[in-house]
Amino acid sequence: MELHFDAVYYEPAALNYPLGKMLREKYAQLPWIEIENHNRIPEFTSSENKEFARLKSHLIVGVRKTHKYVPNHKVSDWLVPYTSSGCRAMCLYCYLVCTYNKCAYLRLFVNREEMLDKIIRKSHEAPAPQTFEIGSNSDLVLENMVTGNLVYTIERFAREGRGHLTFPTKFDAIEPLLGLDHRGRVIFRMSVNPEDVIRRVEIGTSPLSGRIRALNDMAEAGYRVGLLIAPVILLPDWQSLYGELIDILSAKLSEKVRREGFIEIILMTYSYVHNAINTEAFPNAVNLLDREKMTGRGRGKYWYKNEERAQAKAFLREKLARSLPETPILYCV
Repeated sequence: MELHFDAVYYEPAALNYPLGKMLREKYAQLPWIEIENHNRIPEFTSSENKEFARLKSHLIVGVRKTHKYVPNHKVSDWLVPYTSSGCRAMCLYCYLVCTYNKCAYLRLFVNREEMLDKIIRKSHEAPAPQTFEIGSNSDLVLENMVTGNLVYTIERFAREGRGHLTFPTKFDAIEPLLGLDHRGRVIFRMSVNPEDVIRRVEIGTSPLSGRIRALNDMAEAGYRVGLLIAPVILLPDWQSLYGELIDILSAKLSEKVRREGFIEIILMTYSYVHNAINTEAFPNAVNLLDREKMTGRGRGKYWYKNEERAQAKAFLREKLARSLPETPILYCV
């Protein structure tokens, strides 16, 4: 898979860093347009919602200035801002849209050395080994196609860090990671959904077959692995869709993944912002706002009603217990 962009918008300071210089050379054939701040590009923020897909074709290059770690209590101990935010893909439910609105395009931050320095320091200062989630603001496998940052990060953290790094992905471009000396310090997590949902909702991501193959290959390469069934979308035929998905996983996941992996389950949260953008940018797309099944959750967000959630959780847990009994479910939310 190759990523194509139509222009690069950059902060001048980014060109003072080795990664910034590399990107300048790599994309020398594209227009480079100077900006003051990657967080405020007036011509983008003033664009109409229908321009969402066009904005995704731009690449933004800057310097990350905030490094606040947020405590987490799922797979990781900390959510860590890292080398990118936003994404090139266009999943219709993407939670990054809640933060960045129509400006959820891919932003690359070139000061990776500073950010990894801080993670490594914190890993040694902690009284016990910690796990750092570095992929909560972007898809780092997708980003790695542009920057090679995952290769740099995994190799250096393996040598110098303590504890673990983790990140989720919807992409199968993991070949550059397979031969790395990761020393068991990385937890690779693959997000999956029914193929029909991937095709209609997770626009621009890898197919289910590729994701399963990538997960199997990463496990075979010695990485710790997990499987995210996320987000679960309660379409009219959701039981059929997710039942078939679990059957496919049962048949296609390797024994190593089944024995040594884990499962996370997350039901979809939607929002007024998503609905406004999708209605204008993707007028023929599937409508994810089901007012019969969903209720307000505050600040313009919607999630499934308690009775719908309970039914979905029970169905998924029962089906997984039969089909993947050896793979533990860490949580279902």
